[in-house]
Amino acid sequence: MRKGELARALSFKRVIARIVMVVEQAIPRAFPPLGILLTFAAIAWFGLFRAMPFWLHAFILAASGILFLAFLVPLARLRLPGNAEADRMLEERNGLKHQAIGVQDDVPATEGAFGQALWLEHQNRMARMIGSLQTGLPRPDIARHDRYALRAVPVLLVCVAFAFSYSNRGGSLMDAFRLPEAAAVQSDIRIDAWVTPPAYTGKAPIFLTGRDNTPDGVLTIPQFSEVTVRVVSDEAMPVTFREKDSVDAIAIPSQEADAAKKMPEQAKNAAATQQAAAKPALPGSQTHLYKINRDGALSVGGQTWAFTIIPDAVPEIAFDGIPKTTVNAALEIAFAARDDYGIQDAWAEIKPLDDAADGARPLYPLPEYRLDLPKRNAREAKGLTSRNLSEHPLSGKRVRITLVARDAAGQEGRSVPQDMILPARQFFEPLAGAVAEERQVFALDANALPRAIDLNDAVTALAEETIPNLTHFLLMKSARSRMALARNDDMLRDAADHLWEIALGIEDGDLALADQRLREAQQKLSEALDRNASDQEIAKLMQELRDAMKEYMDALAKQAMKNPRMANNPERDNMVSQRDLQKMMDQIENLAKSGAKDQARQMLSEMQRMMNNLQAGRPQQGQQGQDNSEMRQQMDKLGKLMQDQQKLMEETFRNDQALRDRMQRGDPLDGEDQELFDQDMPPQPGQQPDQNAGQPDPMDQMTEEQLKQALKDLKSRQEALSKQLGELQKGLEGMGIKPGKGFGEAGREMKGASGALGDGEGERAVGNQGRALQALRDGAQDMMNQMQGQGQGQGPGIPQYGQNGRDPLGRRQQNAGPDFGDQVKVPDEIDTQRAREILEEIRRRLGTNSSPELEKRYLERLLDIR
Repeated sequence: MRKGELARALSFKRVIARIVMVVEQAIPRAFPPLGILLTFAAIAWFGLFRAMPFWLHAFILAASGILFLAFLVPLARLRLPGNAEADRMLEERNGLKHQAIGVQDDVPATEGAFGQALWLEHQNRMARMIGSLQTGLPRPDIARHDRYALRAVPVLLVCVAFAFSYSNRGGSLMDAFRLPEAAAVQSDIRIDAWVTPPAYTGKAPIFLTGRDNTPDGVLTIPQFSEVTVRVVSDEAMPVTFREKDSVDAIAIPSQEADAAKKMPEQAKNAAATQQAAAKPALPGSQTHLYKINRDGALSVGGQTWAFTIIPDAVPEIAFDGIPKTTVNAALEIAFAARDDYGIQDAWAEIKPLDDAADGARPLYPLPEYRLDLPKRNAREAKGLTSRNLSEHPLSGKRVRITLVARDAAGQEGRSVPQDMILPARQFFEPLAGAVAEERQVFALDANALPRAIDLNDAVTALAEETIPNLTHFLLMKSARSRMALARNDDMLRDAADHLWEIALGIEDGDLALADQRLREAQQKLSEALDRNASDQEIAKLMQELRDAMKEYMDALAKQAMKNPRMANNPERDNMVSQRDLQKMMDQIENLAKSGAKDQARQMLSEMQRMMNNLQAGRPQQGQQGQDNSEMRQQMDKLGKLMQDQQKLMEETFRNDQALRDRMQRGDPLDGEDQELFDQDMPPQPGQQPDQNAGQPDPMDQMTEEQLKQALKDLKSRQEALSKQLGELQKGLEGMGIKPGKGFGEAGREMKGASGALGDGEGERAVGNQGRALQALRDGAQDMMNQMQGQGQGQGPGIPQYGQNGRDPLGRRQQNAGPDFGDQVKVPDEIDTQRAREILEEIRRRLGTNSSPELEKRYLERLLDIR
């Protein structure tokens, strides 16, 4: 190593060694002032400064400062080591002998050439040992200065104090520099405040204390959020809320104060004594609750939080169509509702429109009609509910129906009211109708009881002629006795219920009682699902529903068989069976047990609607039966017209395809060529032999001109169908049904198809015919909607239920008239063009000699070549 390089390396090693030696001297001397700082922080975090008197507080503060400065003096007296000390430290830590570092600067005492050469060789040997010098880390030897390890005490104290500072009694470093009076005031005060949004919003609570302020200083919270302030203090602290644009602040009382006001004086003294005995030295704790409805600011102990609320909108609800009457006089209401956080409950409010007599005293409250929500707390709800209110005395009277929706906050939204006549049960037995009228008279006004008794006497006056059944006569007399002996409203309601049971028994016998028990079982199950009843209770109610359903279906079958017209109805196979109902009830029970209460409630509602649309097959009145017969004839005509149009379109397509094939192939094959062609193309494996083998297709023998003429001959058939459509429209107008736009469009497309056939343009004719067929289906659907709106869409024994043409069991309804092919898509002009392009591509590949034999056979099967 050269001398210059050696000098630079040695100088660097000496600097590092001198730094290590300074650190070794400073570390033992830094422990005393560092211990003072840690002990001072521990005293502050333990909260001792808050409890100290002024003199002690000042003494500790001054003593800590003096001691800290005193222990800094040894650090200021640190002596920087010299090169000689650095050399000795390097030689000791690297185990160098013969003063390998110091010899580099020494000069030999002897002179002479041999002595100089010997000294130079010695320096070189020592220089090679210097190249690998290591200073190592500082070795302060703390144990020699602190034999008892007292340095660990301040560290442990400050760690425990730091953890304690987060407790209720913990202090802070600023307590050491505060006045003792201020620290004493805040020593026993703790404020916790948070805002809890309503549960239905799904938002998490917001903690106010111990959080960073928002950028604008305002918190946005949902309306009706509840703020909670908990104050732990020896003295009462005011909690106020000032609403926006308000001068006066609202004082929020504590729960304890409110409870004390409501508590009797004796109990108040006993509670105070017990509390003093249990916690004599603990500060008081008060909880303040306030529901925020408007923008404002909360103030507690000098702290203020401003709030901006998100308004909770009022629910919206409306009728989704006009309320309808089902077969058995149930009221069916379709509705649509929405809310920003979800709808809690919905119902229909029904009030009479006719003015009641002065002093009228109705025996029954207004009817209750709860709407079935598809899902609880849904933001948007759309459903259909069916309830039988025919038993209520208001049935048959003019009423006003208003839909009401309520959200979880208790806000109610109302719909535009609808006026109608509340559906009433139709009694075909005159005696049953008279008994029901008698009951309605005094049920709507108990003061009209004498008139009801007079009606009973009038009916039973000529019992031999009007009441052939002795049991019915005795029941009428029994009901009169109950009315005459009634002394209060409860006895009058009992008499009214008895009269209703008599009317149902006269009209339907056992069927009426079975129907009543079935509705009661459905109502109990619905209420159990609403309150999330246990599985055991659900199973018990389901068994009651099954028993009531079996009893009702048996009674319904007996009643239906008494009517020959219903017994001979060919469509009775499409009626719902007891097995189907059993499947629905099993599904309801399984859904309820699995926790899907909303789905179970929805399926129960579907079953109720289905049962409300069942009827016992009682003969309809003559005019209604005649209207249904005429309507059925028009539906059959429309169905036949659509079938004829479909066949004509298929025939037009075949003729046009044959014409195009003839224009590509040229003249038709003669008999011998056709026979040779058939022999060369034997049936493929797995293919059935053609029954018409040897019998050529007539179109294959027709020339191009003959095929064009065949297309033109179809024009007369198309014009005949257009004429039939016009007659059908006139017939519908005569029945009060306005033909829809679909029929008008179908007529125009038929005329276009006739013109195309006259010109021999088969492709254009097929497009017009396809559009005409689709327009006919649209017109048929519009006609069915009008029939259902007028109440003509349901014939004897035909239940109308379900949606999109399917019943609640998912079956296609086959008893709602002829099949118009709504589920079949008619190919339009684009589809036929695409099919023609595919056929031409298949023929092109089949005529290519380079195609493999397997591919040729596949293409031949696609073209049905035998």
